[in-house]
Amino acid sequence: MDERELRSLINDVEAGRLTRRSFIQTMVGLGLTAPLATQMLASAGVAHAQARGTYPAKRGGGQLKVLWWQAATLLNPHFAVGTKDQDGSRVFYEPLAAFDPDGNLMPILAAEIPSTQNGGVAKDGRSVTWRLKKGVSWHDGKPFTADDVIFNWEYAADPATAATTTGTVKDIDKVEKVDSHTIKILFKNPTPFWAEPFTASRGQIIPKHLFENFKGAKSREAPTNLKPVGTGPYKFVDFKPGDIVRGERNPNYHMPNRPFFDSIEMKGGGDAPSAARAVLQTGEFDFAWNMQVADEILKRLEAGGRGKVDIAQAGNIEHIQCNQTDPWTDVEGERSSAKTKHPFLLDPAVRQALNLLVDRSSIHEQIYGRLGMATANFLNAPSRYRSANMKWAFNVDKANQILEQAGWKKGPDGIRAKDGKKLKMVFQTSINAERQKTQQIIKQAAAKAGVEIEIKAVPAAQYFSSDVGNPDTYTKFYTDIQMYTTTMGAPDPQTFMNQFTTTEVASKANKWQGRNITRWRSEEYDKLFKTAEVELDAVKRAALFIKMNDLTIQNVVVIPVLWRMVVSAVSNKLKGTDVSGWDSNFWNLASWYREG
Repeated sequence: MDERELRSLINDVEAGRLTRRSFIQTMVGLGLTAPLATQMLASAGVAHAQARGTYPAKRGGGQLKVLWWQAATLLNPHFAVGTKDQDGSRVFYEPLAAFDPDGNLMPILAAEIPSTQNGGVAKDGRSVTWRLKKGVSWHDGKPFTADDVIFNWEYAADPATAATTTGTVKDIDKVEKVDSHTIKILFKNPTPFWAEPFTASRGQIIPKHLFENFKGAKSREAPTNLKPVGTGPYKFVDFKPGDIVRGERNPNYHMPNRPFFDSIEMKGGGDAPSAARAVLQTGEFDFAWNMQVADEILKRLEAGGRGKVDIAQAGNIEHIQCNQTDPWTDVEGERSSAKTKHPFLLDPAVRQALNLLVDRSSIHEQIYGRLGMATANFLNAPSRYRSANMKWAFNVDKANQILEQAGWKKGPDGIRAKDGKKLKMVFQTSINAERQKTQQIIKQAAAKAGVEIEIKAVPAAQYFSSDVGNPDTYTKFYTDIQMYTTTMGAPDPQTFMNQFTTTEVASKANKWQGRNITRWRSEEYDKLFKTAEVELDAVKRAALFIKMNDLTIQNVVVIPVLWRMVVSAVSNKLKGTDVSGWDSNFWNLASWYREG
């Protein structure tokens, strides 16, 4: 294909005559990689979702109103506990690159995406060189440079900072400054997922000049934790933790003619059904996040004609965790301490029985419908990482049989017991109608097997809080079992699967920021993970992650309930959202606009 033909194809994408996906598939057929094809479009100024000519001719579109029913509690992406804080931060902060809906990297603060073709990615997997975009300024006018990126590595890598992003930089040996707008990341070992640091939700860059005096033990004292100064399309106006985030258009944004709204209001609180109604029924808001609402309700609201449900695929998994430690014993001011063992959940028979008492089919069909699917796997996407080895079943009789054979006998009250310990457990999750329905389905089945379950429902604002003094957070895990959705965040499972490694155990020492919430420890799992971290052969690496998934399922560390889609409510007038299941809902925020 010559240059004229290539330019013609790009023009077709711009004009809407050819889909972006078809263009990428054509380029792949000619021997190019999908990321390189994506970069060609980006370099030509073609955005992901819309042809360039369909965007408004100028800035200024009034106020963008979005609704996150789990409200942001802080605005430092390095301390983000869950999607709400990452998304709240993403209004103001940006990463070097973002993942689009197809899982391809798109440059944001980077001038281009590194590759082996352009010399950015070393063939031995030990380094990657990023060229940064020039002319980018922080909201206070200071220039964005390589020093900022290097500082973010130092900040997150310092154990005293207790950053939730420490896992994204742990494999870095050094970040070198090549020049004012070029950095070279040197890894300790060959690193197949070289794109993990400084990209997507967990890669948002904060300014060195405002945080350098608040690194390490002083990290929580930084005023900018609550008053962000970023490079993003909107500048900070106001923040009320647990309630509202406000921003105004950044007049000096580094993308021409962006953003398209004068201001943004990110409202928090309430619940998913009311959020859905606020977009799909009343039209009060333009966009609502995480529609964890029964599908039949969403379909009824869509029929009103004001908005639609946007469904994107990702690797998100609604799952039940089995606590490996004792949530009822206090050790040095810490329950669920790694120094303890759970009184009965360490018995494999109990966990195997629990796995058989989760009626995934009913949960899928009666509650979630098109919004998810029943699965036996914790790791479900991308497809090359999905195990074909695991199966799930709902079988109360078999659960009874397993418990009986393991010596758990039913007492006069119908509850099984062994060695003086009764199978009575507390099952917690956030307050949400669909989750409470799921709890009830499981509780009823468990009762038939002689297992008594006490349901605990915690307000989402508390359950997903970053407050280290709150005893009801999911990271503390002060109950026997709990349920929530963990998001994958990137089309590579490395960060996603490190939540079962020994080094990530959540504890008082790391302010409960470790990602291993179950506190499960397995030498075999750790060995597989360490091997995958340096395996450059894509096929062998996928096989390693499949084995890791199988270990967590065979040992019933977690019980997958539903492979969840990323579901949003979007006004029919709001365009350019192009939700990605692999990144923040705001990955493309600068290009959102209102039609008509």
